[in-house]
Amino acid sequence: MQFKITPMSQDVYNIKIEDFDYPLPEERIASHPLQQRDSCKLLVRHRDGTLEDTFFGKLPQILPQNTMLVCNNTRVINARLRFRKDGENGATIEIFCLEPDFPADYAQNFATTGSCRWTCFVGNSKRWKQGALSMQLYTAGISTTLMAQRVARHGNASVVQFEWDNNSITFSQIIEAVGEIPIPPYLNRATESADSTDYQTVYSRIEGSVAAPTAGLHFTPQLFDNIAKAGITCRELTLHVGAGTFQPVKTDLIGEHPMHSEFISVSRELIKELASTNRTIIAVGTTSVRTLESLYHAGCLIATGQWKGEVPQWYPYSAGHPSLSTTDSLNALLSYMSTTGITTFVASTRIIIAPGYKFHIVSGMVTNFHQPQSTLLLLVSAFIGKKDDWKTMYGHALENGYRFLSYGDAQLLL
Repeated sequence: MQFKITPMSQDVYNIKIEDFDYPLPEERIASHPLQQRDSCKLLVRHRDGTLEDTFFGKLPQILPQNTMLVCNNTRVINARLRFRKDGENGATIEIFCLEPDFPADYAQNFATTGSCRWTCFVGNSKRWKQGALSMQLYTAGISTTLMAQRVARHGNASVVQFEWDNNSITFSQIIEAVGEIPIPPYLNRATESADSTDYQTVYSRIEGSVAAPTAGLHFTPQLFDNIAKAGITCRELTLHVGAGTFQPVKTDLIGEHPMHSEFISVSRELIKELASTNRTIIAVGTTSVRTLESLYHAGCLIATGQWKGEVPQWYPYSAGHPSLSTTDSLNALLSYMSTTGITTFVASTRIIIAPGYKFHIVSGMVTNFHQPQSTLLLLVSAFIGKKDDWKTMYGHALENGYRFLSYGDAQLLL
């Protein structure tokens, strides 16, 4: 679906990614998390632009009393599989599972027995020209042979057919037994056993991501108890984070950068609450931000008869956007759900949030410090609203010993 960009929004399209660069010394990239998750530093940006240095464990005292925290409950899967071509002495072929191809539904795919297909990145692809790869594995005390066959190519991705010879074993059990947690490449180290828990939020439940919603890594059960005692409500939604979160912007202009599609799932109860609440909606992580804002635009597409199952990348900036109120948009979405008889809204989103974007649902966010020249940094800048204010924040963090990226420290933007 193509949308014509408005003249005002053409400025968004023409944003230069080089304007969102900053020097990040390698020693400031946190390669491992702190032992106590909520002991990390927290940089608070208040609404008047002032900055406050504190610690994440003090979040219940800092959040507005009428806050609704919205968290992404996705769970990172063991998406990285390593096969040996032609036996133990052959080349290593790495298959990185990105998203299910058949069955296309995540839950159904994980529950399959015998075979399934995934869209994957293939490492050392030149050494795998034809034929099937195989490995022997053991799960639940049962020996199983796993086969992988490349059946199609789409750009730099491949569709891989997985088959195994024991129909009592699910694909979820397969990857749990032999897969690795795909930690970000910028950590510059191999996956360690501790990453299987460190790189999951304490509230992760729904399998499907190949990267963690890292702002949530700072929360602990005790911190959630303290948040509840402060009268703050917590809600959950799902966005399965794709490998695109690792991909740097390689184009000069943002308008030339294609956003990857991401799966979102939100309950009718939460959408109904969002449509009527007077609480301050604070998203935990950029994934929750993108999901919440995508709900608004999905409602607008539904209201205008244009809904095709996905929020397109440039729709928020398009000339034909109806600019409904948040309540009207979410009510259109709720009406659609009632008409179609669904209790959970499942869709895809390619939304890009960059300076010039108008926020409709999110009033604050918890997030980490992001890579230079990334779409996540664009999102932070868009929320702050003032040109180059992100540089003040990041400069302050660099000068005051903050740790950066996935296992690093956090920000609270109010």
